[in-house]
Amino acid sequence: MRIAFIAANREHLPNPVVPIGLVSVISACPPHHERHALDLCFEDEPLAAARRFVGAIAPDLVALSLRNVHRNDYGDVSHNVDEYRALVRAIREVSAAPIVLGGGGYTVLARELLDALEADYGVAGEGELTFARLLASLEGGGESLDAIGGLYRRVDGRTIAPTSPAPQVDLTTAPLPDRRWVDRRHYERVGTESVQTKRGCPMSCAYCTYPLIEGRLSRLRPPERVADELEHIRDVAPEVDHFFVVDAVFNLPRAHAMAVCDALVARGIDLPWTCYVNPSDFRPELAERMAAAGCVGMEVGADSGTDAVLQRLRKGFDTDAIRRLARVARAAGLRDCHTFLLGTPGESLDDVKRTLDFIVELDPSAAILMVWNDEQASVDAARARARAELAERTLALLDAHRHAHPRWVIPPLEHHFSERLFAALRRSGRRGPAWLHLAAR
Repeated sequence: MRIAFIAANREHLPNPVVPIGLVSVISACPPHHERHALDLCFEDEPLAAARRFVGAIAPDLVALSLRNVHRNDYGDVSHNVDEYRALVRAIREVSAAPIVLGGGGYTVLARELLDALEADYGVAGEGELTFARLLASLEGGGESLDAIGGLYRRVDGRTIAPTSPAPQVDLTTAPLPDRRWVDRRHYERVGTESVQTKRGCPMSCAYCTYPLIEGRLSRLRPPERVADELEHIRDVAPEVDHFFVVDAVFNLPRAHAMAVCDALVARGIDLPWTCYVNPSDFRPELAERMAAAGCVGMEVGADSGTDAVLQRLRKGFDTDAIRRLARVARAAGLRDCHTFLLGTPGESLDDVKRTLDFIVELDPSAAILMVWNDEQASVDAARARARAELAERTLALLDAHRHAHPRWVIPPLEHHFSERLFAALRRSGRRGPAWLHLAAR
């Protein structure tokens, strides 16, 4: 089959992101299929680009990767969904080929997005195996469609859900994501890559979609395979000068994180990198090993400065653990960027104020402050009014505080978070997460 793969993500804030999920699916696609790829991230006229690409290829199947539902400023979902709907319609104008949706954003709202976009199929969860099984079935040599785990289908205008989840990939044998499929503009303009050392997350944060997308059990990649992937990146993309570990949390389990660090040191991988870290089990020996392996900083989902809110969000740690992580990181020379979600369900304005006081006390290298977007408010008028009132008062507080704290990032107020700022950083040659440069001020 001739397959047109399209990465639909156009988010540039804070930086464009390599579509590692789609690259993994393309790389795992059975080799007898003819593969073509388009990344819409840098296209000025994405719909026209998609029409040209699909029209020129005349594919038998179009695979459309939806990375995000929310924008990175936590605005509502309507903007992205409208763009995806327009993209599907543009493809339909030049091709009658079936359209398959997939990606992390699709998985979060699998049935809803398949209905809204009126595509033909949707792969929820890890896509490598489910997509290959779909191809085999469409070629007539595989199992029936209703037996494929993770596969949603539209039949006669209605969506049929799978009877089983997508099968999980064996990370010890899965092919490396081949970076030759990556649009070179990611490397020329940004120079940052994404790498996984594991999939799945054992934590139970109330709002998080990682377990839905990857499962609740951590499946570990052999550290040597992680090093192999970084050597591959170094060979095919010498422009890369920073990588981000996109695991839900890098430091859990700790023994695996330390083994990955050892593998990077043993291979002489000297690229600087950053990662997500959880305060639950962050110890000096790991921090020191990370620094030795080239880690320059970490992003921490601290979320709140009050223990009651942390408990309600099922974070699995308290404010003392956040303080302890900050001390350990600084002792090892690692910068720490903490993200806080303000106005979560059940939270009061006093809770918000206590969190702001906590951030001042913590004094991290950088802090990213988001205002919670309550999706249930879209169908509950009373909840919508309460949420809007709290959001308005929260934003007023943030507006009053922002100029006194130069290392705070407040996306809803475009404070240290704008396309103009990030473009200027890229033009100046500064690579890696934008908060690292803010932290250096």
